[in-house]
Amino acid sequence: MNSESQPAPAKPSHFIRDIIVADLAAGKNGGRVVTRFPPEPNGYLHIGHAKAICLDFGMAAEFGGRCHLRMDDTNPAKENMEYVESIMTDVRWLGFDWGDHFYFSADYFERMYAVAVDLIKRGKAYVCELTSEQWKEYRGVPTRPGRESPFRNRTPEENLDLFHRMRKGEFEDGTLCLRAKIDMASPNIHLRDPVLYRIMREHHYRTGDAWCIYPMYDFAHPLEDAFEGVTHSLCTLEFEVHRPLYDWVIDQLDVAVRPRQHEFARLNLTYTVMSKRKLLQMVNDGLVSGWDDPRMPTVSGMRRRGYPPEAIRQFCELIGITKYESLTDVALLEHCVRDVLNRTAERRMAVMKPLRVTIENAAELPASVRAVNNPEDPAAGERTIPFGPELFIEHDDFMVDPPPKYFRLGPGRSVRIRYAGFLTCTGYACDASGRVEHITCRWAPSETEMKVKGTIHWVPAGSPAATVRLYDRLFTVEEPDASEERPFQDFINPASLLETTALIEPSLRNAPAGGSYQFERIGYFTADSKDGSPERPVFNRTVTLKDAGAKNAAAKQA
Repeated sequence: MNSESQPAPAKPSHFIRDIIVADLAAGKNGGRVVTRFPPEPNGYLHIGHAKAICLDFGMAAEFGGRCHLRMDDTNPAKENMEYVESIMTDVRWLGFDWGDHFYFSADYFERMYAVAVDLIKRGKAYVCELTSEQWKEYRGVPTRPGRESPFRNRTPEENLDLFHRMRKGEFEDGTLCLRAKIDMASPNIHLRDPVLYRIMREHHYRTGDAWCIYPMYDFAHPLEDAFEGVTHSLCTLEFEVHRPLYDWVIDQLDVAVRPRQHEFARLNLTYTVMSKRKLLQMVNDGLVSGWDDPRMPTVSGMRRRGYPPEAIRQFCELIGITKYESLTDVALLEHCVRDVLNRTAERRMAVMKPLRVTIENAAELPASVRAVNNPEDPAAGERTIPFGPELFIEHDDFMVDPPPKYFRLGPGRSVRIRYAGFLTCTGYACDASGRVEHITCRWAPSETEMKVKGTIHWVPAGSPAATVRLYDRLFTVEEPDASEERPFQDFINPASLLETTALIEPSLRNAPAGGSYQFERIGYFTADSKDGSPERPVFNRTVTLKDAGAKNAAAKQA
């Protein structure tokens, strides 16, 4: 068997995949697999959502099914179209497509209302007038039964009248709600007559002011899954205790396909907060420049920073799907980013701390040199770099009195310069403070037989200046929101963004927005998608070239 006909290595299995395989083998759901990704449009998606997206869309694709994108917009007080549009952009950018299956919870409001009316008629729901504070007392705690609401045994006719009047807007916000009549003695608090509808006068970005009552998520979620024929409803682990209520709602329906909820552990990442509420707080407090700040764990922030979607998908596959909570090292994500960029990013040179070099034998110099764009990708081709009697190197690549094992330039020392031969230092000059500000060298072509141990990078004279943003981790501790004594904002890293000026290769002047490059010997950088111009480009550091922590994290995960 030749290598082309060998099957691809099987993906490592996880319990969600095993469940779907078993369901298909048993002939459940007519052999169909339908999943859904149902974000609430009250913020931008983050890397935790990316894990769910990869699972939801990935399982559907793997088993020949479909995945729906659904806006869970049942709380208009916090939702708007900006978030809807950003979610759609992020999901597409990650490489997934929902086809014709794009839905809004709001489009089901009339059907949900009809289900609620049916529950009332069958004595399965009632209108309650207890305040939220009173209900806390009635509901009790898991270790002892709750008490029934004094309004629990109203007749269906009374409840229907009140519910219709709630919809008409006859009552103030928070004064009445519709509750399911389930089991006040259940050890699961979520089954103790949970709220199905509440009164809330908020303008909805989709339905306007047509409604002043809105369904609760725990009621809307199973209904939406049932309406859409979802077979596998994949949720994060915090919804496990909500599953009995999910099943109760499904039990009240007559459906051909019964959705099943399955829970998996959410992603927890070091040096990061994953709460949309806390991310929004950072945006509103001006601790970051916005949802797409390259330091944010949002998909839009990572896109702007230069994280390739392939790297995020690779990371999500690598961390796997489990039932137990764990903390994943962010270095593993950075490792995946490097792995992809090493194969795909073109190489360029940039000098962060310029030191001027004058070449004495200028008459021997070529007008330009050729450089490979990516040694990992022969198809990337080559580029031309201007060359001449003056160029700039990194200030740290020259020392007047170098220590042992310093293999760069010094008086009388030689070094290879990338793509352009050799330099031998013949002299230097210092400013009034004694800092070296200029060196002179002789040049020798690449074919010269010269033994050197070091290679340095450079840019030609006349290279454009660029603003370079050196991003680091946003927090100084692994779990910034784990402290009970201090707020997470106390752990913001003051060095998470340092801005400097660099000289860049002339070809980078017109780098496309979002274009990623390896600045040789420095790191991976991406042309900013919002700021910058040909006159003053802006580059964001995506990741450094190497990180021992990333290698250790990758080895540990493997």
